[in-house]
Amino acid sequence: MAISNILASITQYISEAAMRIFGPNDDQYPNIGVQPFTGEPYKKGTADNW
Repeated sequence: MAISNILASITQYISEAAMRIFGPNDDQYPNIGVQPFTGEPYKKGTADNW
């Protein structure tokens, strides 16, 4: 009886993980589009100094 309960819980754990990995996305990211670049351009001389 205990072995069947352990096997059932292991099977449920693995199947829930597989459903989470391969299931539909539930991300709630906002649709914001492309953002303009507001940083500093790359300068080859300054990147080598640190």
